[in-house]
Amino acid sequence: MGNIIDTIGNTPLVEITKFHTNRKVKIYAKMEGNNPAGSVKDRAALNMIRSAMERGEITKDSKLIEATSGNTGIALAMIAGIYGLSLELVMPVTSTRERTLTMEAFGAKVTLLETMEICRDYAEEKAASGDYFILNQFANPDNYKAHIKTTGPEIWRDTAGKITHFVSAMGTTGTIMGNSIYLKEQNPAIQIVGCQPTEESSIPGIRRWPQEYLPKIFDPSRVDRIIDISQKESTAMARELVSKEGIFAGMSSGGAFAAALKVANEIEEGVLVFIACDRGDRYLSSDLFA
Repeated sequence: MGNIIDTIGNTPLVEITKFHTNRKVKIYAKMEGNNPAGSVKDRAALNMIRSAMERGEITKDSKLIEATSGNTGIALAMIAGIYGLSLELVMPVTSTRERTLTMEAFGAKVTLLETMEICRDYAEEKAASGDYFILNQFANPDNYKAHIKTTGPEIWRDTAGKITHFVSAMGTTGTIMGNSIYLKEQNPAIQIVGCQPTEESSIPGIRRWPQEYLPKIFDPSRVDRIIDISQKESTAMARELVSKEGIFAGMSSGGAFAAALKVANEIEEGVLVFIACDRGDRYLSSDLFA
């Protein structure tokens, strides 16, 4: 027995059965919405806070600040609350109301600004003043190291080492970087596939960053292929996942699934795993499932 932190990770791997007919190609969803704060970001948030505390970079008196599109902020709010840490989260004003309310329920202060880029600048400016400690998920190696420690080994174990393709949305890129490092160490032939929005699309949790905001932890050599996914495709696949497979996940999960299907339709055999990164109830006030 332990506390809520001990329930982070070891999420289920669920087979997709209704979308393709080639029995030699298996698609699995890594159900990250089953984490206690509802997303894959629980892993990175825990590793970033715990590692900073172990190094003595933050103490009980530290004031933390972080820019987030939502899931990392919710995870940080939960974990900061458990450790008794002060936390301000800076989020785009377009974020769903559920996200703000959840962060506040966990005890965080929430500041809403115009765009994600402005949120990042604001958080970095406040940290530069010396009064705040920024975890900086976009440049923090502890973000991707969480997946070397946990997600990658779980996927390798649960596919009995048979995984051929790993598919993930790319936001901070921590998930795809960490899993790429671990899985390629087990089998260099595993294909790492990322997805990003088309130029005109807006998909929460997936970004097409301007060059000056590209996450510093991102190493393009660790991604074998990047697939552009439209907002329409992401929305349609999120709706299809819940109606046909009973997998209630958000738009970025729909985007990752759309990319996985594209790959599945190109190969004769293989085992594909995509990250279903959060829960669909985080989007009920939007038109995602309308």
